[in-house]
Order: sequence, then structure tokens, then C-alpha cells
Amino acid sequence: MADLFPPFDPDAEQDTPEPRRRRFQAVPMRVLLPNLVTLLALCAGLTGIRMAIEGRLELALGAIVLAAVLDGLDGRLARLLQGTSRFGAELDSLSDFVCFGVAPGLVLYMWGLETLGSVGWIAALAFAICAALRLARFNVMLEDPNKPPFASDFFTGVPAPAGAICVLLPVYLELIGLPRLVASPAVAAAYCLAVALLMVSKVPAFSGKRLGARVPRDKVMPLFICVVLFVAVLVTWPWTVLSVICIGYLAALPFSAMRHAQLSRAYEARLAAGASVDAVPAGAAKDAPDGRSSHLN
Repeated sequence: MADLFPPFDPDAEQDTPEPRRRRFQAVPMRVLLPNLVTLLALCAGLTGIRMAIEGRLELALGAIVLAAVLDGLDGRLARLLQGTSRFGAELDSLSDFVCFGVAPGLVLYMWGLETLGSVGWIAALAFAICAALRLARFNVMLEDPNKPPFASDFFTGVPAPAGAICVLLPVYLELIGLPRLVASPAVAAAYCLAVALLMVSKVPAFSGKRLGARVPRDKVMPLFICVVLFVAVLVTWPWTVLSVICIGYLAALPFSAMRHAQLSRAYEARLAAGASVDAVPAGAAKDAPDGRSSHLN
């Protein structure tokens, strides 16, 4: 009789016959830990949906922010522990769609888009669909063997976690105390569609993958102090800090586009001059806003 619960094997190929294995095969903890973090992020996103349905928007926003933090950790943890796997990449993509596509759209709809009727629902639906398309495109682009060496420093379009945090800006503004005339449901619907289009666009966005990969010893203590202060400020004034982060991130997109154009021109000039330029291999580091290398964010 076939096993009801086959052994966990994240790298198994369904079409490839394998020799019979022993019934209970140990799986390294370094492979399990990143997937557990991904599942925690998924739980946070689903909890955010529940909180939105119950009308507890502040808890819903907190759950989505927590999911974004966990999504940023699982890929780095997988690479640090050398626990990347194809299973983890697929799991992370599905988690990202729920946490950063479905959950933000529903939170925004429950907040005020529902007053617009079908128009509000279309805006929320478009955001979720664009998040799915963005994740699918990101996974496909990993197979491109001809990426220029600077490609890993940029995302093509706004990544899903950043889009999820930014699309909720109208809710942050209302929680700060601004009247709905500033962020009315109609304005929020238009803003939601704009963020959705940014996710599926080809606008280059800084990835930050190499940020913090190596920290000089004399910068470690200042880094600790800055992180602690940031967390303290975020906990004390969460909606103000998130609003500033969203506005700053969107304002930085033109600068990332200009930087990408500058690097592209330099790269094409080197190719025209016949210089040897190494391309980024397929499956280059894939990080959390949307995934992780072979263990997606």
C-alpha cells in the first residue's frame, strides 16, 4: 500500500524514477528552517485578511508588515544555511501572492474601496492580479542566462512586498489623523491601480540585495544602534514611519531608473568595444521582496 504521507524531499523530480528509500529519511534542519519562516509569513498574511474582515485594520496592517519582514528573512536565511531548494522557491512564490497580493487588496477594499462598489473591487482585484503577474515574471526572468552583471542590483518593476506596503499608504494617512478628503476612496482606487501598474512595469527599482552583505567592524555598533532606534521609532509612530517610507521609496524610483540607464549605457559601451563582460548566471540570487534564489522572498 502506498504511503499516505511521502517523505519530504524539496528537490525531488516527479518524472524521474528514484530508487526505493528508507521509510524515515532525515531532512537537514537547514532546509526546514527557511520554509518554516515562509510558512510563518503566510500565516501572518492570512491573519491580516481575517483582521480586515473583522474590521481591525491596525492589526491587519501589522500582520502584513510582519509578513514582509519575514519574507525578507527567509531567502537570506536559506542562503546563509545553504538550505535553498526548488520546493522553497515555489512555496515562497505562493506565500508572496497571498501576503502581498490578496491581503493588501482586501485590506484596502475593507477600508474604503467597498464604498465605490464594483469600481473599488476592480481596483483591489487588479492589484492582486498584477502581484501574481509580477511574481510569475520574476520567476521566469531567473532563467535568463544573459543578464548583465549589474542586473542583480535592480528589480524589474516594484517588488511585491514593497508594492503591498506602499499600496496601503491611504490607510496609514487616515490612521495618522488626516481626513478622508486627503485620501478618499476614489483617490485610493486610482493610487491602487498606479502601484499595481508599477509592479508589472519595467521600471528598475533598487533591490538592496548586496546591502549589508559585509559590514566593516567599526560600523557594527553604530548599525546596532540605528536598527534599535529605527524599531523603537517604528513601534512608537508606526503609521507616520510607514508613510515616510512609502513616500521615500516611490520618490527614489526615478533615481533608480536613472542609475540603471547609466549602468546600461556603460555596459553596452563595453560590449561595443569588445570587452569581456561576464553575465549573471541563471538562478542568480533571488530575494525576498519576491523570492529567494532557488529558495524564494
